Amino acid sequence: MAGAAQPVWPGKPYPLGATWDGNGVNFALFSAHAERVELCIFDARGRRELSRVAMPEYTDEIWHAYLPEARPGTLYGYRVYGPYEPQRGHRFNPHKLLIDPYAKALSGTLRWTDAHFGYRPGGPRGDLTMDRRDNASGIPKGIVVDTAFTWGPEAAPGTHRHESIIYEAHVRGLTMRHPGVPPALRGTFAGLAAPAVVEHLLGLGITAVELLPVHAFVDDRPLVERGLRNFWGYNSIGFFAPDPRYLSGGGLGEFKTMVRTLHDAGIEIILDVVYNHTAEGNHLGPTLSFRGIDNASYYRLAAHDPRHYVDDTGCGNTLNLEHPRVLQMVMDSLRYWAQEMRVDGFRFDLAAALCRERGAFDRSAAFLDAVRQDPTLSRLKLIAEPWDLGHEGYRLGAFPPGWSEWNDRYRDGVRRFWLSHDGMVPELASRLTGSSDLFDREGRRPRASVNFVTAHDGFTLHDLVSYDAKHNEANLQENADGSAANFSWNCGVEGETDDAQILALRRKQQRNLLLTLLLSQGVPMLRAGDELSQTKSGNNNTYCQDNEMTWLDWERDDAGMLAFVSTLTRMRRQHPVFRRPRFFHGGPSERSPLKDIAWLRADGGEMVQADWERAESHAIGLMLGGDPGDRFIGLRGYPEVDDTFLLWLNAAPHDIEIKLPLRPAGRWRLLVDTSRERIGPFEDSIAAGGTCAVPSRSASLFVAQRMPEPPRARRR
Repeated sequence: MAGAAQPVWPGKPYPLGATWDGNGVNFALFSAHAERVELCIFDARGRRELSRVAMPEYTDEIWHAYLPEARPGTLYGYRVYGPYEPQRGHRFNPHKLLIDPYAKALSGTLRWTDAHFGYRPGGPRGDLTMDRRDNASGIPKGIVVDTAFTWGPEAAPGTHRHESIIYEAHVRGLTMRHPGVPPALRGTFAGLAAPAVVEHLLGLGITAVELLPVHAFVDDRPLVERGLRNFWGYNSIGFFAPDPRYLSGGGLGEFKTMVRTLHDAGIEIILDVVYNHTAEGNHLGPTLSFRGIDNASYYRLAAHDPRHYVDDTGCGNTLNLEHPRVLQMVMDSLRYWAQEMRVDGFRFDLAAALCRERGAFDRSAAFLDAVRQDPTLSRLKLIAEPWDLGHEGYRLGAFPPGWSEWNDRYRDGVRRFWLSHDGMVPELASRLTGSSDLFDREGRRPRASVNFVTAHDGFTLHDLVSYDAKHNEANLQENADGSAANFSWNCGVEGETDDAQILALRRKQQRNLLLTLLLSQGVPMLRAGDELSQTKSGNNNTYCQDNEMTWLDWERDDAGMLAFVSTLTRMRRQHPVFRRPRFFHGGPSERSPLKDIAWLRADGGEMVQADWERAESHAIGLMLGGDPGDRFIGLRGYPEVDDTFLLWLNAAPHDIEIKLPLRPAGRWRLLVDTSRERIGPFEDSIAAGGTCAVPSRSASLFVAQRMPEPPRARRR
C-alpha cells in the first residue's frame, strides 16, 4: 500500500454505497457487528492499493465517510474488522478485501485462489481458524459511477399484464451467434439492442423480454476447475451492478440504451433476480462480501449452531430478509433497477425463500408487505418462482394479490396431456382456462398464472420431443445432475434422426405445445430459441455451458416454426377472447347470448360429469363464445364481442370424428391445423352441424362464420 493520504470528511449514513454528488463521493456501509472498517482505494487497473481510509463515523450501524477528492471511476473495496468466531456466527477477516453490496458497477472478474477463503482450506480445524492471506489482487473492485443519462422522450410501454407475451432469454445466448450483431457487441446489452435482434423480437410478436440474471455473479470454483462457467448467472455477488461480461464498454449507459431501444419498440424488460442466496455458499465457501461485512446479519444461521447456514435454496446459504437492513438492501436494489434503470418488472428466483418468517412461509412476510406498499414496485410486473427447497417450500398459488407465478402445473399438465397420459383432460381444462383452481381468490385474475411448457431449466422444445432421457454428460457430473422427470417423448428414436415420419411427428408435437400455450388464458412465456427449433443435444441442465450448446444457432433458422409462433401471437393480440382479464363463468353475458366457454364431446353435445371422469379420454373440445371478459374492451379499440372460436385438442394416437356446433348459425372455417406443415387459415369451411376429422395427435382451431342476415322487407 502506498500513496499520500487524502482528506476525509465524516459524510452521511445515507444513501448506502458510493454516491457521487458532483463534488466528491460519500461512502456508507452497513455492519452491525464490525469494530472498524477501512475503505481501500485502488489504481485504475485495480491491481495496486493506493490508500486506506478508516471510516471515521458510525451512525445507526452504518459506517460512513466522504472523500472530497474522489471522482467517478474510482475503484474501491472494504476491509472490515471484528471477531472471527464462526461458532457465534461472526467471520470478520480484515485480510480479505470485500465487495461493496451497493456497488453500482464492478471492475474485473473473480480470479480463484485459496486466499479468497476466510479460513485455510484443508487445515486441521476446518473453517475455525482465520486465514491471513490477502486476496485483493483477485477480487473485483467497486467502481464509483455517475448515473447521469439522457433518456429523452423514452416511455415504458405499459402493457396490460393480461396482454403480455413473455420471451425468456439470455443476453449472451441470444446474441453470441447472431449474424446481424457486430462481433464486438455479441453477448452484451448493446448486442441485445442491435436492430437485427429487435426486428426478430417484433416479428415474433412478444411484448416483454425476461432476461436471465444480469446482476454481477461468480463462476463457481469447481466449474472453473473443470473448464466450465456459470452461464445462467444464478450465483449473485452484487445486486446493483450489472455483470461486467454483459458490457461491451459503454458502462451503465449501455444497459439504459438497451432499455430505451426496446421501450421505443414497445417491448418491456423483466429481470430475473436472485435475492434468495449469494455466491458465498455454505460455511466452507469464500469470503467475498456479505460474509466478511456482517455474516450474522446478512444470512440465516442455524439456531442451534450459528457456524452453519440455513439452506432453503440448495446453494449453501439463504439471505436473511427478516433483518431490516438486509430487507432494505433488497428493496433499494429493486427500486434502483426500476427507477434508475427503468426496467418494467422482476421474476424472483426461489421466491418462497424471500417470504419465510421464523423458518416458515408467511403470506404476510416483511418482504411481501414492503413490496405491496411500495408506490413504485407495486405497479410493476412481479413474478414469483413460487417454491424453494426448504420445508413446505412448494407454494404455487399462495402468493398475494398483485403477483403472478410461474405455473409448473401448467407445464407438466400440458406435457402429460400431449403424451396421451390417462386422466389428463380435467387437468388440461383447468390449465387452459387460467388455473382458477389455484388463483381465483382475493380478486386475482388469470394473469396470475405465467404459463410455460419450456424454460431455461429443462429441455428445449425441440429436445422435449426428441429425447426420452437427459444427456448431461457435457456437464462432467456423470449425468447425475438435472431432473429426470421431464415428461418428454422422443417419438420413436432417441436424439437426431433422418426418419421423415419421426421428424414430421416431432414438428407436429412442437406445434401442439405452442398452440396450447399461446391460446391458453393467463400469461404465456416462450423460451428463446424454441421458435428456431434450438437443440441442446438432450442436455436439460445447461447452467454451466457458456458455448455453442446454449447460444442460439441463427443459421438453424426454422422459418416454418417461426411463422407458426408469429401467427399465434398475432391471433392472440387481435382476439381478446384468448387473453381475458377475468376467469370464465360458464354462462352467457350481456354482450353474447352464448356461454363464454362450453366444453364439447365429439358428438357436439356439452360434456357432463361422466365425460370428465373418463380416464381413457385423450381429446377435448371447447367453444369460446366471443365474450372478451373486459368491461372496457370497446375503449381499447376492440369490438364489444369477439369472434366465436372452436378448439379441439386430440392427443389420441388415432383420428377422431367431431360434429361442429349448430350455434352460432353459419359455417366454421379452419384457421389452424397442427397436423399440417403449412400455416393457415385454410379454405376448409364446414357447415354448422357438419362433421370433420381431427387428426391423431393434433389440434384444430375453427372460427364461426355467421350467415348474412336476410334483407328486411320494405314497407309499402
